[in-house]
Amino acid sequence: MYNQTLADRRRLRLNNLKISLPTKALAFGLAMLPLHAINASKASNQYAQVVNSNTLTVVAVKSPTTVFNDGQYLHGFGYDLMRNYAQSLNVQLNFQIVDSNATALKWVAKGKANLALTNADMSSIEKKDLMSFSASCGDFNVLQKNGLDADLNLVFKDAEDRLTQTASGFICQSKTNGAIQHLASFYNHNVVEEESWDTIEHDLQQRMPIYRASFERAAEQYNLNWHMLAAMGYQESYLKPDSVSPTGVRGLMMLTSGTAKAMGIENRTDPEQSIQGGAKYYELLLSKYEYIPNPDRHWYALVAYNMGPGAVRQIQKQLTKQGEDPNNWLNMYAYLQQHQASNSRYRQALQYVTRIRAYLEHIQSQQMIDI
Repeated sequence: MYNQTLADRRRLRLNNLKISLPTKALAFGLAMLPLHAINASKASNQYAQVVNSNTLTVVAVKSPTTVFNDGQYLHGFGYDLMRNYAQSLNVQLNFQIVDSNATALKWVAKGKANLALTNADMSSIEKKDLMSFSASCGDFNVLQKNGLDADLNLVFKDAEDRLTQTASGFICQSKTNGAIQHLASFYNHNVVEEESWDTIEHDLQQRMPIYRASFERAAEQYNLNWHMLAAMGYQESYLKPDSVSPTGVRGLMMLTSGTAKAMGIENRTDPEQSIQGGAKYYELLLSKYEYIPNPDRHWYALVAYNMGPGAVRQIQKQLTKQGEDPNNWLNMYAYLQQHQASNSRYRQALQYVTRIRAYLEHIQSQQMIDI
């Protein structure tokens, strides 16, 4: 099937779509086969290792395109892409974060990781006798327009390894079915206008110290990440405890009177009580979606916090009717996105969850924990 020399195989790159048609067809075919349908005894080293260990080990450098750590769970475009790939193989994902591209490449070269998620230059990759292809199957624009790194690549030891081929097939299939587009859109780093960040930073520096202790107490009580609660509070009220909406929700966490009562909150405008009530309600929603893996569970809970769990349940029913997994965040996100023009609540929910994600990541990246 292959006529390339070893040097040619090292230069095989799907990101410029220079891949032979038979190889591409095999990649797509293998990706769509269930794991048990492929004879593991004929698999090459990396694929066999994944099969036998039931674990896909991915190494990456932390960046706005690859992964964030919210204090409890990982999330990010690259992380979710690899999580979905591992799921397609029906294996567990072991996602490791290292300090540099050089370290990531070394891990793959020495067999310590099955693949690397990196933006390392081609010369560095070739020096390690490795090969790479685009994490977007060559659709650089979909990453660029969402403020993500278009040079993100998957790096493997061998182009002929079945793991390499199944991965390439999965990535290109995800491009074809729109999954990469939706994933990039959700992790859009342009969702908040660039000129707004100075105001946001000023607000956080001025107000976060006042309410940090309250966020921390509520987070500890309900086993939550206080950064997430703070990001929610900023989206809800800009951390202003006297905020009131035209619909009657009020307070720092913008609780309805019914929700406040159910959470045992007597005064919604008291910031301590509001934060406690918001945290308790958010924890309740997380438990409601405990059957959904993290970090997706958090996105479902945020949409429910904004629209109500009944609205989320209706969308899940529609997804089920369409033959799609109602508990897959990309499906939920795609439904909201596709119907936002006809339903303002969906448009508001999209803005709500994506902005909270952006605020959360900003707090982490700016090390706001020290303010």
